[in-house]
Amino acid sequence: MLEMAYIREHPEEVRAALRRRGAQVNLDELIALEARRRDVLTVLNEKRAERNRVSQEIGARKRAGQDASALLEEMGRTAAAIKARESELRGLEARLEALALLLPNLPAADVPEGTGAAQNVLVREGGTQRAFDFTPKPHWELGRALDILDFERASRMTGASFPLYKGAGAQLERALINYMLDLHVREHGYREVFPPFLVNRAALTGTGQLPKAEEDMYRCEVDDFFLIPTAEVPVTNLHRDEILGGDDLPLCYVAYSACFRREAGSYGRGTRGLMRVHQFNKVELVRFERPEDSPAAHDLMLQHAETVVRSLGLRYRIMLLCAGDMGFSAAKCYDIEAWAPGIGAWMEVSSVSNCTDFQARRCNIRWRGADGKIRFVHTLNGSGVALPRTMLAILETYQRADGSIEVPAVLRPYMGGLEVIGPGR
Repeated sequence: MLEMAYIREHPEEVRAALRRRGAQVNLDELIALEARRRDVLTVLNEKRAERNRVSQEIGARKRAGQDASALLEEMGRTAAAIKARESELRGLEARLEALALLLPNLPAADVPEGTGAAQNVLVREGGTQRAFDFTPKPHWELGRALDILDFERASRMTGASFPLYKGAGAQLERALINYMLDLHVREHGYREVFPPFLVNRAALTGTGQLPKAEEDMYRCEVDDFFLIPTAEVPVTNLHRDEILGGDDLPLCYVAYSACFRREAGSYGRGTRGLMRVHQFNKVELVRFERPEDSPAAHDLMLQHAETVVRSLGLRYRIMLLCAGDMGFSAAKCYDIEAWAPGIGAWMEVSSVSNCTDFQARRCNIRWRGADGKIRFVHTLNGSGVALPRTMLAILETYQRADGSIEVPAVLRPYMGGLEVIGPGR
């Protein structure tokens, strides 16, 4: 959530930033509502002070045995005015909050201009382009031939775009999860947590998925709970409504979770196989930082996610997202994309975002500095990494001419030393 005082004092800067993001928000209405709220609050405080004054006079007159009927009538009128102003204030604050929750985070100054992926900026490339002496196959053909991916049976269980891993496919998925958790805990210094996969409406509002993206959520109507779209949601809410000590920061967490996304309106845009699914696994990194430390922490988190794809031997590239292509809560975001030779496309496997104090304001997460002042923390999150597209990049990159799949060296200890996935494994 943006600071209302900043919007009021720098309206043109905020308008320009929102235009960069392509956000369609009625900022004039927001500013007018906030001005009216302050006016009503001023009148309300005056009426409350008047009520206190009249109340004291009534008490004094009664103690002196004097007539207080006129003052009692005045007190009634004041009480009615207070009730009316309180009702108006509640309505203004509800409308103001509803509009404020639709405002995205403002892009950082070094975020490039642009409206979509075509304007994202290449930061660097890594890994090696594998040379094939045969035509590489897409992962869905490889998985079906090896009987390690079964989309047909999964669709009968649930519906389209839900994957089923079998045999060595399931083992490879588990190996990836365990490898990434161990890497981030043992080498990168994150603390592992295992969060709930269901959260309440307040948790999703805090991280910015609600109210804007409710149509993309799976909702349990009876309890008004939602299946999480990412572990970012419960882990960021881990310190909701808390004041952290300055010595506690940074706090760095890593979490595995299943993730659930309806992806409303996405059908037909690269949805085959593992390219876009409604349920998937992901290892998520979340950091809570002092504001002055968050830019460096953002670069560090990007390095941690990059380590995963580099160690898996994948060809990859890092893109700095333009203002119009960033997620709602991000002030700056990098994507890591892996090359999938079977489908001949770059596939996003990680987004690493600095959300500055945007989520912290919505979740009321603060820290106390050495000077005793209380400020909002900065929150950062990043996939470290998401599995379905990483899995498809591995299958397509490590395929052999006979249709078998070589297991990346770093995953072999997690697969009982298995080096090659062949039929029936």
